[in-house]
Amino acid sequence: VQLQASGGGVVQAGGSLRLSCAASGRSFVTYVLGWFRQAPGKEREFVSAVSRSGADTAYGDSVKGRFTISRDTAKNTVSLQMDSLEPEDTAVYYCAAAPILDDAVLTKAFFFDYWGQGTQVTVSS
Repeated sequence: VQLQASGGGVVQAGGSLRLSCAASGRSFVTYVLGWFRQAPGKEREFVSAVSRSGADTAYGDSVKGRFTISRDTAKNTVSLQMDSLEPEDTAVYYCAAAPILDDAVLTKAFFFDYWGQGTQVTVSS
């Protein structure tokens, strides 16, 4: 089972990036898919998550109104559109998957069983 994140890079403040995560090895139809990030010297932080159906989403306070999560169940992918990027968004971003029985969203890292390798996002001021 693999989660492969891509789309990171260097962007100026105010710019946009789109992260993608492709899941392979199994279907993640019954999983919440999410994004976390970790900046140097800081703890891992919840960014966003989407429910099994895609109907329910959650965002960390620092990214609300700027980031948008979406999933394509048929393609087993999850994306994170990041707009109005700020230097404080600089971090390694990880996609993750959490099993769940109902169509709810999870935000705590310990629920997530599968993790991608991370993709670096750097926002310059």
